[in-house]
Amino acid sequence: MNINSKIPVYILSGFLGSGKTTVLIKMLEHCKEKGQNPGIILNELGQENVEGHLFEDRKVVELLDGCICCTIQDDLKETMNNLVAEMDNNPLEVLFIEGTGVANPLEIQEILLSVPYVDQFEIMSIISVLDASHFREYQSIFASSSEVRKLIKEQITCGSLLLLNKTDLIGPEELEKVIRKIIQIGGDETNIIQCKFGQIDNDILFEKRFQSFVLNPQNTDIVHEHGHHHSFIQAIKLEDIPSFPIKSFEKWFKRLPSNVLRGKGYIEIEHTNELLSFQYASNKVTFTKLPTTVHKKPIIILIGTDLNNEAINEHCKHLLEGIL
Repeated sequence: MNINSKIPVYILSGFLGSGKTTVLIKMLEHCKEKGQNPGIILNELGQENVEGHLFEDRKVVELLDGCICCTIQDDLKETMNNLVAEMDNNPLEVLFIEGTGVANPLEIQEILLSVPYVDQFEIMSIISVLDASHFREYQSIFASSSEVRKLIKEQITCGSLLLLNKTDLIGPEELEKVIRKIIQIGGDETNIIQCKFGQIDNDILFEKRFQSFVLNPQNTDIVHEHGHHHSFIQAIKLEDIPSFPIKSFEKWFKRLPSNVLRGKGYIEIEHTNELLSFQYASNKVTFTKLPTTVHKKPIIILIGTDLNNEAINEHCKHLLEGIL
């Protein structure tokens, strides 16, 4: 690696179900068009990545069962060390880091700005994706928790670019209220780009917006207390899922308790042997048919708060026993 060149890095942040992966895929498509070789670090809270089929032709490092901003921070450092060590055989031209939906991007930033990484990588932008359709609900003291509000505030204030996604799901008056609330949290200079389905102009996405500086313990603006700030979020895995008609799955997802914030995985449709991937967020589920070349076992990952309570256990039991 040229000692005078650094690998540009884009950090993608955003709460559960906001659309981070959709934005990442769009950015990767742009890299492919330009003939660039990207590196991708994906972080999942659960023990399994059920979105791997979206990146099958890419070099992806999966960091599972923890959060790179704290509990598996050393894994992120080791991964970046390995990427640098492999540069002679596999030179990267850009690196994307997608944290979990409950990651604090400031703590990822701190790693990149510390020695030796500050000499090898250059942060271009911290892109925080926000779900417009649920934003005010997540800010409500009646419908949300202080932990969720604190986490979203961190993701807003640390973002050098805020993508307000899913704006098609709310009306103009609600959208105006959401924007006012974001500015109230982030300040008058907050850079907000509205979008739907993660569709944003590439010039906006790839613009350098982050001002780099070397971390200094005397700089009180960036030093903070580390902690397991997302311990209120859990992930559970359901395996040995029976095959059902797709309508039965739709009904099951729509009846999930409100404390389930995100879901993803694979299901098999009864009598067809069709395998579908699914994405659940904002109380909506979408299904995508997988190519016959993709072989996965049916699995459902649910992420949310207090997932060990009686309501979620009973709901999961209904699916596994076929009582829909």
